[in-house]
Amino acid sequence: MKSSIGIIGMGWVGASTAISILNRGISKDLLVNDVKKEIAEGEAMDLNHGSSFYPSAKVRAVEVEEMLDCEAIVITAGRGGSGDETRLDLLNDNIKIAKDISEKLKGYKGILVIVSNPVDVLTYYYQKFTGIPKHKVIGTGTFLDTARLRDMIGTKISIDPKSIHAYVVGEHGDSEVVLWSGADIGGEYLRKWDMWKPEYEQEISEKVQKAAYEIIKRKGATNHAIGLVTATLLKWIMRNERRIVTVSTVQKGPFELEDVAISLPSLITSDGVEQIVEIKMSEKEKERFMHSADVLRKAIDEVN
Repeated sequence: MKSSIGIIGMGWVGASTAISILNRGISKDLLVNDVKKEIAEGEAMDLNHGSSFYPSAKVRAVEVEEMLDCEAIVITAGRGGSGDETRLDLLNDNIKIAKDISEKLKGYKGILVIVSNPVDVLTYYYQKFTGIPKHKVIGTGTFLDTARLRDMIGTKISIDPKSIHAYVVGEHGDSEVVLWSGADIGGEYLRKWDMWKPEYEQEISEKVQKAAYEIIKRKGATNHAIGLVTATLLKWIMRNERRIVTVSTVQKGPFELEDVAISLPSLITSDGVEQIVEIKMSEKEKERFMHSADVLRKAIDEVN
């Protein structure tokens, strides 16, 4: 199929991802699936009724097996968390779902984008369960955390987030690491910026790390920002824009990491992740990053 994308899981995140994809004109053929078939059918009907207001595309509810010709498949299926659960708390339930979906994806040749939480551990296991090459299985990872970080920095110092270069790496979760030492605006280190105060770092780090919990407590789920993140990632992949973003893949090499999925700045292309950037970190940041890798490795081993 030409310019086709599949979405597995049409809950809050799947629906937000779908409308974001359509509004950007990324896909001419959007295939949607949910374990509750009527939900996928209802979303397809609803989205098609808005076709006058986005670039030409068709939305169809299908079985997972009908997505195997898609250029990219997004997986948002899984149980969402409550305000008092960590992302890793979701693991036991969502690994079972991953096994079931992976069986239906055997032989798939395109790009697999994992959004379901815990995204790093599930990225690891989707790659193992499906046998799809590591560079083609991409978790959204800390892409959203990085966007949240830039938004919060921009709010503090009245700069558009798009002009801020700062990254969150590691787990998409409680052990994530903000790389303050290399953050910059227009080539000037953030820490040298006139309006910047050292106490902002701890404040913002905590807000970024707790952002999802705060949203879930208020509305029950996070969906719009991650929908935009996922659609943007797909756009850059399918247009082969060769962007560097913080996504999660199964690592082999950088920082001597092996057999763990974790987020680092990554060069994405139409073929997936082409290169991992071994970004500079302070000693303390590197120590925290390696701890984050240990947290994820332990979670992966517990599934075994």
